[in-house]
Amino acid sequence: MLYAQTVALNAMFGEMARVASCNVFKSPEWADRYMRLALRAQSQSRMTVETLAAIKNPSVVFARQANFAGGHQQVNNGNPAQAAPRASETQSAPSKLLEKHEVERLDTGAKGPPGGADQDVVPVATLDRAKKLSR
Repeated sequence: MLYAQTVALNAMFGEMARVASCNVFKSPEWADRYMRLALRAQSQSRMTVETLAAIKNPSVVFARQANFAGGHQQVNNGNPAQAAPRASETQSAPSKLLEKHEVERLDTGAKGPPGGADQDVVPVATLDRAKKLSR
């Protein structure tokens, strides 16, 4: 289809250019109009030929990384053999600060019973809005 379009546009260019050259001395205005149409047809023909060439010989793009994520993403480029071992394969060392000073730890042991601290607080008294509004 693009090839047929190229041939048709090239034929239009040739015919319009011929008509423009015939009218150069008789009617310069019409010669100018025909020549503009001829150049438009030639431009469209050129773009169609470029499209055909791009389809037949696509340009090769070597993309190392494409960033499609909108937010944060982790990129792991490089040799996997040189990568750091996984978290399950390593043991975390205890904090050197705690080893050095042996201070009281934050974890105090067993938990106490839930919610017995503020038993003196009483609930808000019930309010009958109908009585209050009718006053």
